[in-house]
Amino acid sequence: MNPSRIIPIGIDHLLIEYEEKIDPVVNATVSQLWKSIEAQNWPGLIAMIPAYRSLLVQFDPTQWVAADLEQQIRGLLPKGEASDATSGRSITLPVLYGGKHGPDLQDVAKYNNLTANQVIDIHQGGSYRVYMLGFNPGYPYLGGLDPRLAIPRLKQPRTRVPAGSVAIGGEQTGVYSTAS
Repeated sequence: MNPSRIIPIGIDHLLIEYEEKIDPVVNATVSQLWKSIEAQNWPGLIAMIPAYRSLLVQFDPTQWVAADLEQQIRGLLPKGEASDATSGRSITLPVLYGGKHGPDLQDVAKYNNLTANQVIDIHQGGSYRVYMLGFNPGYPYLGGLDPRLAIPRLKQPRTRVPAGSVAIGGEQTGVYSTAS
C-alpha cells in the first residue's frame, strides 16, 4: 500500500499520509513503515510519531534534505498491504461500570437503545487496537468499538476526568492514563 502523499513540514519534518480512514490495515502499514525506518538506524533522525494513518518523521536539517530522506523512505515502503495482525501484546483491563465509576453508562445505553447490562457486555466483549497515543501522555486511542456503542462526544467536555477512566467518544474508546 503506497501512501497518498509524503509532504515536507517545515525544514525538519516529513509527513507520510495514507488513506483517510480508521482502518487496521492502514494502521498496520504505518506501523510497519515506522519499524522499517527505525531499523535503518539512520543518523539525524530525531523522532517518529505514528498515528492512525500517518507517520511524522522529524530529522536534523543539517544532516538531511527533505527530498533525500523522502527518497530513502520510499525505498522502504511496504510492498502490498500489511497484515492487520499485530506483533504487540494483549492487555486485559479491569473496568468498573456505572455509579460514580461510570457516570455516562445510562446515557450510552439510552442513546443506543440498550440496557446498561447490554452496554457492559458489548464493551467487555470487544477486542481493541491501540491506533495511536496522544491527547494526554500515554492516552491510547482504541479502535474496534462495536458500532452499537457509538455515541457523540460530550458537547461540554468534563473539566476533570480521573486517571484510569474508560471513555467512549464517537466510534472509539480510550483509557485516561492520567487525570485530565
